Amino acid sequence: MSAVRTSTAALLAALALAGAAAPATAAPTPTPSASGDSAGPTEAGTGFRTATAFRPGERATAAASTGDYLYWVLPVDAGQRVTVRATVTLPEPTLRHGPATWQLDVYDGLRRRQACAYGTQTKAAAKEVGTAELSCTLRTVRSGAEPWANDPLPGSYYVRLTVVGLPEEDLGLPVRAQVEADVKDVGGAVAVDAALAEPLVPGIAGAPEEQRAARAPEDGWSGGRWSDRWVWTAAGGVLAALAGVCGYSLTRGSGRPAGTRTAA
Repeated sequence: MSAVRTSTAALLAALALAGAAAPATAAPTPTPSASGDSAGPTEAGTGFRTATAFRPGERATAAASTGDYLYWVLPVDAGQRVTVRATVTLPEPTLRHGPATWQLDVYDGLRRRQACAYGTQTKAAAKEVGTAELSCTLRTVRSGAEPWANDPLPGSYYVRLTVVGLPEEDLGLPVRAQVEADVKDVGGAVAVDAALAEPLVPGIAGAPEEQRAARAPEDGWSGGRWSDRWVWTAAGGVLAALAGVCGYSLTRGSGRPAGTRTAA
């Protein structure tokens, strides 16, 4: 009888311990809260070859020294208009000796500097100002262009951020940079029918398919074979045909004039 009581007590004690441990093991794992900004890379390259890759919608950050050249690279496809924004957190005013002028430049895959359609590409920050904000909106990327033209073409686009003017004593002071890009599909209103053999991405020719996919936009390169400019062209042709039919109906009259006879 005492053995039964001992076994029962041991079983109840084991069940109590299991019940006490259950809430700890069954507790749900906390999930990170959603945010509107996608975290991107936390460093920048020092040249075109070492540029850090990021994608539109991501927020790239980097800690650097005043005077460093910071480079990032992102893919942009035909029919898209990209806006690059940069924010530089400057050193404490007590450490600085005067204003600092920062500049944001964008280059295409051939390392040609692309002009900004609008935006604040160069910003002079006074000594007491804590941040410098810059932006550059490029012209819409075309699917093809003449060899002599400097039109933006699909491929890699390099973002360069650096200081272009400041007191010499301020070189080397720590700064923090933040870069992001927004891409808008503008479509056939600015499309030009043409095609490139390959997007302007260094080393893409002959590269394995995995590397090509890693350096392309999420939905791949369009290649310039199709744009909604074809839709506008077809719609214009249909409207022209309808206008021709209506014009003919209005000008042809009702037939032979009244009172005329057919010759025998």
